Parts: sequence; C-alpha cells; structure tokens
Amino acid sequence: MMSGDNLQRVIDALSDGVYITDGHGVTVTVNKAYERITRIPRSALVGLHMSEVVQRGYISRSVSLEVLKEQGPVTLTQTIGNDHKILVSGTPMFDPQGRIEYIVTTVRDVTELLQAKRAEEQLEQILHVRDHYGAHEANDAVIISRATQRCYDLAKRVAPTAAKVLIQGETGTGKTLLARTIHDYSAVAQGPFIELNCAAMPESLLEAELFGYVPGAFTGAAQKGKTGLLEAANNGTLFLDEIGDLPLSLQAKLLKVIAENRFIPVGGIQFKNTNFRLISATHHNLHELVAQRQFREDLLYRLSVVPLELPPLRERAEEVEALLQHYLSHFNAKYEFDCRWHSDVIARLQRYHWPGNIRELINLTERLVVTAEQSLITTGQLPREMRVDTGFTALGMSLKEQVEGLERELIEQALAMYGTTRQAAAALGIDQSTLVKKQQRWRAQQAVENRNTVEFKDV
Repeated sequence: MMSGDNLQRVIDALSDGVYITDGHGVTVTVNKAYERITRIPRSALVGLHMSEVVQRGYISRSVSLEVLKEQGPVTLTQTIGNDHKILVSGTPMFDPQGRIEYIVTTVRDVTELLQAKRAEEQLEQILHVRDHYGAHEANDAVIISRATQRCYDLAKRVAPTAAKVLIQGETGTGKTLLARTIHDYSAVAQGPFIELNCAAMPESLLEAELFGYVPGAFTGAAQKGKTGLLEAANNGTLFLDEIGDLPLSLQAKLLKVIAENRFIPVGGIQFKNTNFRLISATHHNLHELVAQRQFREDLLYRLSVVPLELPPLRERAEEVEALLQHYLSHFNAKYEFDCRWHSDVIARLQRYHWPGNIRELINLTERLVVTAEQSLITTGQLPREMRVDTGFTALGMSLKEQVEGLERELIEQALAMYGTTRQAAAALGIDQSTLVKKQQRWRAQQAVENRNTVEFKDV
C-alpha cells in the first residue's frame, strides 16, 4: 500500500488540480496544481469541512457536497475570488459496503477559456450588429448635377479628416448616399459603416441599441447582454440619421461620448472605449429646434463642424432623366422586364415638383415597371397628379406642345375606358377618322423614337 507521503508526491506530479475529501466532506489534501490554480494554500484547507470552505469564501460552491447529495459524479464551475473560474469534476470512491469513502475532485482553470469564449461571443455580436445596421451596397447611383456638385466636392475634401459632418436636406434627397460617399473617401473606409435612424424607435430601445447593455440590465434583456452600435462602429463610421429626433436625455449622453470617446453600457459600471467617425443627418432645422429647447445647442456645434446641405430634387431637374434611366435599368433587371421610357414621360417628370424627392422617384419607377402592360411606358400610365401640367410645371413647353400632350392623354384615357375608337371618338365629340389619324401620327413618331433607341444601343 502506498504511503501518504508517496500519494502526495504522485498527485503533486499531476498538471490538473486535485482536491480530496473523506466520505463526510472533510478536506484530506490538495495538490500543488490546485494551490497554483486557486492561490489557496493546502494548510488553509486541510481538515476543513467543505461547508466551511464555502462559508469562508474560498470557493463559490462545493462539488464534494453535491457528490454526497447525488451519490454519484458531479461536474460544475466554481468561482475563486471575484472572477477566477475553474471547472471541477467530483468522483466518489466507495468502500466494500457501498458507502462513499473518499471524493476525488479534479480541477482545471477555465478562466482564459471562458474569456476567449466571451471575446468570441462579443465578436459575433459585433459582426451581427454590423451586418444588421450596416448600410449595404445599394443599387443607388451617385448622379451629380451642378446643384449638388459643390456639396459632393466639399464632402470628398473633408472626408479624409476626422471632422464631424452634419448633412441637412429634405426627406428622400439622398443623405444616406452622401454619408456613404464620405465614408468611402475617409481614412476608415475599410471599417464598418453603421447606420441608425433615430426616429425609428422609442427612447428606451434607442438607448439600448446605441449603448448596448450588460446581462440582466433590465427585464427581457438578453442573458448574454448586447453589443451597442457605439462599440460596433469602432474604427469605422457611425451615421445617425434624423438626429433631430434624438431625445434630449440621449443627446446629453451622446455629447459625453463625443467628448470622451468612451461610454458605459446600460446597466453597466465599466467604461468601454470607442473611436469612430460621426456623421449626422436631419430634415429638421436644428437651429429652430435649439430655439424651441428641443435640441442641445452644445451638441449642435459638436455635430456641425462641417455642415452640408442637399438641395431637393425639384432644384436638380437635370438629374431626373439620369435617375429615371438608372432605376429603370435596376428594376428591369430585378423583375426581368424590358421597359423603356417614352420621351414625353421624361419631359413631364422633369417638370414635376417631386415632394418626395429621390425616394418618390424610385417608388414611381418600380410601380410603373411592375404594372406596365407593354414595354413602352407612356404618360397615360403616370399617376393623375403627374399627368396634368400646372402653369408652374408647364414652363419650358410651347402652347402647341401642351395642347397636343393633353389631347393625347385624353384620347388614351377614352380608349382605355371605352375600348374601341368609335366609342372613344363619340365620347370625346370628334370623328372616328380624326382620332385614328392622330393615333397613326403618334405611332409613326414612336416608331422613329424606337428606331433611334435601337441604333443608339447598337452603337
């Protein structure tokens, strides 16, 4: 039989920690590896019952007591001190009468393993957040007219710097696209581009999205906590759209983040450092909001180091045709159609007021493509408000062109309603032959246009 000293030498030679108690839960011995892993000397443990070991705060819970309770092997995780984690497996040794004589517990330090696992989970969270909030490469085209050239030139000039940019403009004017352009020309172009619409969610959720939260921060919070956008945007660009709708309480917190480049997650007590390029955008007049005490003046000056303003589409009429052709090609490819614009449609839409700006143009193009009964999109397919020129929108057209355009629309509508040239002519109070001649003339004009289009494509 091996002596006690020799047994101690054997277990001291093991790289894993070993903790042995008798069948009553009293500590018999531990090995050197256990002392090294836990930093608890053998002399402080030998002779102590496991309940006393827990009571004195050496370990968080006893696997030996669990083995006595279960009468079988048990594995669990213990905490040594505040944050040191060890994996312990207790195995009972039975005497001939079937009673537990000893409990041998093996110990492995899993602190680094758990830290690595936590780091991996955080990385997965960051990648998930970046994938969810990142502005993906869209099929948007940067189509620049004289009205926007100056704005884009200034944006590209300041992009390589760390200066904060505030983009102002009506809804749908392309503020996100301009922000993406700044990111692409910046020093952090290889980093993430994270976009958040501040008007899209309530204040409580908005704070959690921006700052993230620690496990158990509030009822319903994810058990592992959540990575916030301030952390996900590190070494990249954070684009806060509709910044004018950011609640005052969060304005103060954002101001502190901008000043210190660090933040505390919701429910947390430790700072996290972050470093990102901040771009903001709004359709509000922030100076008016400051006067109404709905926006912090100090935050406004922090955000608008370089203010940029995108003009509405009605002031960029020369961009309309290029945008129409671009999005027509996009939706043709998406739905596998072969639609094309009639020249009258483009002319009319260039004179349209576009209250919804580029977003309205995109939606209109998709609508006309998916509802088209033939490949040629004519003015008859336009919404009613776009088919009738007002005195303002008709500027630039001769009286003859306006009269002919209105005449053609009325005839197309009558044909659509009555189905035959005879009934349509009767409803309009003209001869059928007159209506047919007008149709023939328009078809001949269209044939010439189509031929020119084909020749242009061949070139």
